[in-house]
Amino acid sequence: MLRVTTRFDRPDPALVDQLSGYSAATVHEAQGRLGALDSTIKPIDPTMSVCGPAFTVRCAPRDNIMLQVAIAHARPGDVIVVSAGQYAEAGSFGDVLANACVAKGLGGLITDTGVRDTQELRKLGFPVFSYSVSMKGTVKETVGPMAEPVLIGGEVVRPGDVVRADADGVVVVRREDLKDVIARSQARVDAEDAYIAAYRAGKSVIEVSRLAAVLEAKGLVIDE
Repeated sequence: MLRVTTRFDRPDPALVDQLSGYSAATVHEAQGRLGALDSTIKPIDPTMSVCGPAFTVRCAPRDNIMLQVAIAHARPGDVIVVSAGQYAEAGSFGDVLANACVAKGLGGLITDTGVRDTQELRKLGFPVFSYSVSMKGTVKETVGPMAEPVLIGGEVVRPGDVVRADADGVVVVRREDLKDVIARSQARVDAEDAYIAAYRAGKSVIEVSRLAAVLEAKGLVIDE
């Protein structure tokens, strides 16, 4: 017998909403270039975006029984995060399960295996981030852990951590770091806005980024 739990601490929804205002790349940079999942995990449509608490589940390759269990027990706003061994040749999620997710108000799906029915998924608009697209079917045989830490895309994701995903990829933020990462993300946005304003005012990128001394020290000589 395998006993699993659906109980874990979720972040403050107000903080999740604040984090959603920043791009995945900004969040990644703001927390010291940490938390980015492998770049192979991308949205099936570049307009897709999601930010929410991770509801984690581990599946055997080419087996989606635990994914279905996770969908049944996740709460509105949760993002299902599936660790399935980075297996490309399986379509473990499609439009039928996506409609189940939408009916429950789930936030999205992030998986290191394949998905299918991508045209229907795009029409539905449910955010799906996957390792591959594959039409190959799956079985429903192997039970496994749920709402426990999982390894996906080179990062450990814990239940209740926040995943932020958009066209550039997926980044995970530890639940206890959420307030600090939000503050750092805003500081980064403010700094980048200042850079852009300086460019528009006529300053060069070398001047704004203070690269002159660095380039000189590296011996770079530019003939104009």
